[in-house]
Amino acid sequence: MNVSLAVLAGLALRVFFVLRFPVTESGDAPFYIELAWNWLKKGVYGFPVNGQLTPVDMRVPGYPAFLAAVFTFAGNSPRAVMLAQAAMDMATCFLIALIAARLAPEAARRRVALAGLWLAALCPFTANYTAVVLTETLTIFLTTLAILILLETELGKRIDAVSGIGFTKGLLNPWFLAGIVVGFGALVRPETPLLFLAAGLVLTAKWWRPVNWTKLLRAGLLLTVGMILPLVPWTARNWRTLHDVQFLAPRYSELPGEYTPLGFSEWTNTWLWHFRDVYLTQWKLNEEEIPLDDIPTSAFDSPAERARISDLLDQYNEELTVGPALDQQFREIAHERTDRHPLRTYLRIPFLRALTLWFTPRIELLPYSGRLRPVRVEWEDDRPDFLTTLSLVGANFVYLGLALAGAWIARRQPGSALLLAFIIVRTAFFTKFVETPEPRYVLECFPAVIALGAQVFAGRR
Repeated sequence: MNVSLAVLAGLALRVFFVLRFPVTESGDAPFYIELAWNWLKKGVYGFPVNGQLTPVDMRVPGYPAFLAAVFTFAGNSPRAVMLAQAAMDMATCFLIALIAARLAPEAARRRVALAGLWLAALCPFTANYTAVVLTETLTIFLTTLAILILLETELGKRIDAVSGIGFTKGLLNPWFLAGIVVGFGALVRPETPLLFLAAGLVLTAKWWRPVNWTKLLRAGLLLTVGMILPLVPWTARNWRTLHDVQFLAPRYSELPGEYTPLGFSEWTNTWLWHFRDVYLTQWKLNEEEIPLDDIPTSAFDSPAERARISDLLDQYNEELTVGPALDQQFREIAHERTDRHPLRTYLRIPFLRALTLWFTPRIELLPYSGRLRPVRVEWEDDRPDFLTTLSLVGANFVYLGLALAGAWIARRQPGSALLLAFIIVRTAFFTKFVETPEPRYVLECFPAVIALGAQVFAGRR
């Protein structure tokens, strides 16, 4: 009965988001829809370039393939995609419950699994992303499945058939099977193999003695071969069609010959950590003017530097393009700022970006401001907005607080090390190597967060 109620509550929450707050016209959603429709109806994985339908490799094909599969039965219907994602996300909730059970004592597994199911079903952050045509829901499902499979290896305690939890017995080798799942995940979001980096760190700590190196090598080979297999058709297509060896997608999703202003990004990496500043700079680049007044004072170390940036932005605003010469000037300023304050660039800004990823209100898909201060002004100006934002902030703290407590409770369980390593690795990657601190980038960590949080309900160990 409790399971049925959790499923109904979870489906109701997701359908609410789909019907009340659908997102189809912002971000990459229209691009994914166009790629899928052209692939399905015209047999070309591409979009119009200079008026001609052109094959591209700007995005890996996993999510467009999912869209095309839905479109085959439902036509070009974003809502059908969202409902399919709602069902998929509920399947993810059950996988999370199984992961939570793997970490719990045998006597508490049923209780912990049920707690994990309820926490996953009622999580507003993952549920919200079922109502947008983006990769998050599919990536979360594949990542969660891969984690569960990895817990069938030495990374987690082996469970015999009597327990009813293990599921890879009699199937493929779990290392190899996990590799295949992550390979498919990489075809949806290219950073999915970060899970293997986390697994590698845990295995290296576990098998650091030379006597275990053979096991470490075997696991690494099986994971790698499994991961590569799903990428072979996509790589072959890129070689045959585009004459390019591309296993995933271009780092910056650029077209061939298109200039990428990396110097500008180096400059923003020395100061940008607020999510709102992404809207004002990176997401305006080469499309809209960037006024100097939109740049925070932390981007300048002196009045002279502010004047230099002002001149560069004036040049950009005339053409709305950052070419190589202008980009080099931004790069020089970035290097000067880093030379003056290396800890700011390499530690402080990544740390602040981590706070942004984990502690924002997560209202980027909702018609709310996300502002809580000044409290009196926000309360008086728009009370529903304030209360919604406050509720989401509170929910975020509850989930993270439960995860911290659960991580301490399950600290001696082998599987907990993999979950914690994955959270740390993914956070570090997106705070240091990705220019835009978007909160959605850590949604793939929420299965681990929820599974750890469910350990709080295990009782005394």
